[in-house]
Amino acid sequence: MRRQLSLKFCYYYVTLQIMKKTQIIQNIKERLGISSLNELQTAAMACERRSMIILAPTGSGKTVAFAIPLLNALGEAGGGIRGLVLAPTRELVLQIAEVIRKAGAGYRTVALYGGHSFEEEVKSLSVTPDIVVATPGRLLDHIQRGTVIASTVKALVVDEYDKALELGFLGQMSKIGRRLGRLRLTVVTSATALAELPDFIDLRDAETIDFRENSGLNSGKVHVARIEAPSRDKLDTLVDLLHVMPDDARVLVFVNHRDSAERVYERLRREGAPAGLYHGGLQQQEREMALALFANGSTPVLVTTDLASRGLDIDNVAAVVHYHMPPSAENWTHRNGRTARMGADGSVYVITSEADNIPDYVVWQTEYMPQPDSGHRFARAWRTLYFSAGKKDKISRGDIAGFLMQQGGLMREQLGKIDLGEHYALAAVDATLASAVLAKVAQLKIKNKKVKISLV
Repeated sequence: MRRQLSLKFCYYYVTLQIMKKTQIIQNIKERLGISSLNELQTAAMACERRSMIILAPTGSGKTVAFAIPLLNALGEAGGGIRGLVLAPTRELVLQIAEVIRKAGAGYRTVALYGGHSFEEEVKSLSVTPDIVVATPGRLLDHIQRGTVIASTVKALVVDEYDKALELGFLGQMSKIGRRLGRLRLTVVTSATALAELPDFIDLRDAETIDFRENSGLNSGKVHVARIEAPSRDKLDTLVDLLHVMPDDARVLVFVNHRDSAERVYERLRREGAPAGLYHGGLQQQEREMALALFANGSTPVLVTTDLASRGLDIDNVAAVVHYHMPPSAENWTHRNGRTARMGADGSVYVITSEADNIPDYVVWQTEYMPQPDSGHRFARAWRTLYFSAGKKDKISRGDIAGFLMQQGGLMREQLGKIDLGEHYALAAVDATLASAVLAKVAQLKIKNKKVKISLV
């Protein structure tokens, strides 16, 4: 009799697990717009061990890959913090949290990271979440203040472990690891092989899923061209290059220092180029907005440090420009990995001058020299409207879309991507209509709230 009950329980448990996986995959397809899982995601879903190491390049879909086993390892919602994801940057935390919210409908997910109000995070924790996605420093701060209880965590993901080590987070992650209880699941991801396993979690029996050399994940072709600048100052050459690119092409321009990023950005703006600026010295909201405007096409050129070389989920980057030589082979690989993602082709341009020492890992297939075209004028298909209210003010994407179509007179195809921050929102609109739409809606209320609306 006992054996029959045991078999029935096992059958019931396995059936529940299959049903749960099916629901997760359905959420991923419907809410994330993914028609089918790729090889990496399928391999992670099929892994039956309690721990795994995922080695995969940028753009490989590893967030979805680890989200499936993470969500599958959680029990019923409402039992305390059961899932924890550690990520090294604020932007990565926000992107992962968004994916998990969509894939794990029914679980409450909270993002914790530096650069914004600690008190607002405490408020968001007043109803205990099921899943926390956090940077190590901010999470440790919450744990030490008692606003997060980590002992209930059953599933842990350490994303971009190699990047976390590079940024000096090992000590903080070790302290967090000591606060965790017994884990049902442990996942560590990295873009490079791990020289040493983290000692704050048990990975002795981990299954390694290595897709670093798998071309099926990122099968687009990359064409690498060298552009020889006639002088040490490469700015004129960069401007000439941007003039010959399609106006709607998303282009990442990589430099090695923040002050260089500011200098290049200011020159491009003076030229009338629709350029944005992104580096670690900016305030968190400035960084979020820079990425949003790049992704929605309002500023399709983004001048950036290596902060943007990994961990950002931005599709359809047409070209990467190395304004400065990448300082390491790893930087070269990660910068180039921002284009030709998920089967799309891409271009890489290396601007060199007589002052450059070109390392062995920087190689190209062709030489190229863009011809100056003084008659070309930069244009853009989208402009962005800024709203001084966001998620925390109970404003949704649907609220903004309805407001702009009903009050601003926009058709659906004239409205682009809408991004929500905590206390602001951004809406891309047809560039030719942006000023007229602003004039119509600037003095109106949205959801009975007076909100400042302006063009970015």
